Amino acid sequence: MNKSWQTAKYLFFDFFAAALAWASFFVYRKEIIEPQYFNGWDVPFELTTQFYLGLIFIPAFWITFYYIVGFYNNIYRRSRLLELGQTFATSVVGVVIIFFAFLLDDWIGSYKNYYNSIFTLFSLHFGLTYLFRLVLTTQTVHKIHKRKIGFNTLIIGSNEKALKVYNEMSSQVRPAGNKFVGFIELDKNSDSVLSEQLPMLGHIKDIINILDKENIEEVILALETKEHDQLSEILTIIENRQITIWGIPDLYDLLSGMTKTNTIFGSPLIKISNGLMPGWQANVKRLLDVVFSCIALILFFPVFIVLAVIIKTSSKGPIIYKQQRVGRYGKPFNIYKLRSMVADAENGSPALSSENDARITGIGRYLRKTHLDEIPQFFNVIMGTMSLVGPRPEREFFIKQILERAPHYAHLHKLRPGITSWGQVKYGYASNVDEMLERLTYDMMYLKNISLYIDFKILIYTVMVSVKGNGK
Repeated sequence: MNKSWQTAKYLFFDFFAAALAWASFFVYRKEIIEPQYFNGWDVPFELTTQFYLGLIFIPAFWITFYYIVGFYNNIYRRSRLLELGQTFATSVVGVVIIFFAFLLDDWIGSYKNYYNSIFTLFSLHFGLTYLFRLVLTTQTVHKIHKRKIGFNTLIIGSNEKALKVYNEMSSQVRPAGNKFVGFIELDKNSDSVLSEQLPMLGHIKDIINILDKENIEEVILALETKEHDQLSEILTIIENRQITIWGIPDLYDLLSGMTKTNTIFGSPLIKISNGLMPGWQANVKRLLDVVFSCIALILFFPVFIVLAVIIKTSSKGPIIYKQQRVGRYGKPFNIYKLRSMVADAENGSPALSSENDARITGIGRYLRKTHLDEIPQFFNVIMGTMSLVGPRPEREFFIKQILERAPHYAHLHKLRPGITSWGQVKYGYASNVDEMLERLTYDMMYLKNISLYIDFKILIYTVMVSVKGNGK
């Protein structure tokens, strides 16, 4: 599977459909609507500058809109029925926006022409867009049903329940696309009835290596009742990765109506969502991250130059300090800061700073109180390794110590780390592991309540702390 190529096909046909719809609508306006304004006079038809600009900017608007609502997420897992509803809804909203932005000043014979224009534009855009999408999605669905496309799937569990799920999903007339690569055991001494069907890849302690080595995209939790006490431990390990997790509902779940599924022909699996925000909010958050970071880099450029000169002339060492941190899904990345300590402050041994740390330079204390040392991290945000708001990233050396005392810390790796965070606003820089654990409470609260609203509040408080210069 080539997800980038599949996404590119949807992008191309969405752009083409929007351009074709706009061109057809332009002809409709010139040939049908405008002559009514001129009482039937023969109005010469010409392709104006407005027409050519519309062929570029109108499709670009639609592509941006689709990205924001999350249409291009999970591009192979598409439902034609859900796609119909989503295309209809986005077409309605988008056409209304275009109408009020570009069509209100049209030459019209009566107000009824407005209704005709909206209906015609909607019909053209919705019809052409969904037609191309239906063809693409149908092709993909048929390839999945013919097992030409599959998603590497791991079963966690090895007893009767796991065997039943495997047999049901392997014998489906319309398979869901799961390509079973193997299973892992929870207990080394268990009776693995599934071993006759699939290779045993290891045990629960090996799960991280197995997920990476086998490029696992989906996990099915097929646990027996006696194994449910290990569920929290398993989810802690795999929920912070880009993996779709499925579970087998208990009888209580079915009777209480707590289960949700979107498959008719497959096994009654429930999706254990690792999505923390609605798709449109997650995309808006990323879009705002990039836009605000670009603006911030432009605004702070003069400040950056002044601080760079002071740092360089006041102490030996580089202006920009680089350090490896652990980011989203546990992947390491390099974080960038304006140097606030003397060069080689750690001498190869990880050490946190304290309020009266002698290693902090004179300008460094000011940078830390105002958080101006974080300016280079806007580059991290643009590159996608960080966000404006999110839990502060830590080094692996300290993460191991935190996990020993608070295993749930691993859940924070579901998120992009942030330049600022709820815990950062409350506590500032942590000078020891105990303070990291205190800050963890607020980062977990952010994880459970994440929203654009919360992000804006944290950003406002961060600005207030920076302006007052009372940061730690």
